[in-house]
Amino acid sequence: ININSVLGHLVGPVNDVHFYAATKFAVTALTEGLRQELREAKSHIRATSISPGVVDTEFGYRMYSDDPSKAEALYSRHKNLSGLDVAQAVLYVLGAPPHVQIGEILLRPVEQQL
Repeated sequence: ININSVLGHLVGPVNDVHFYAATKFAVTALTEGLRQELREAKSHIRATSISPGVVDTEFGYRMYSDDPSKAEALYSRHKNLSGLDVAQAVLYVLGAPPHVQIGEILLRPVEQQL
């Protein structure tokens, strides 16, 4: 299970995150490539990527360490995901029957635009 980001599927209009999005697009491609190789090898090993939107963590404050008000603005727009929300997605993937391939989970706050 790779923990990715919604930014691994789209490039938002915020200049601060374009290179971050590029790294997350790489995670999306790596996960899909791995899944294809595992299937070709008939390994029955599954690969998935979980891509959360805004999660209440210290990430925004680290990203905007030079301007904490940007992080505060990021986290105050709407009710964000929690670490527990992401953990529950991981448990869902792990709990799927062996014949079920969950290729991708995108989860984000209801009010998040991207």
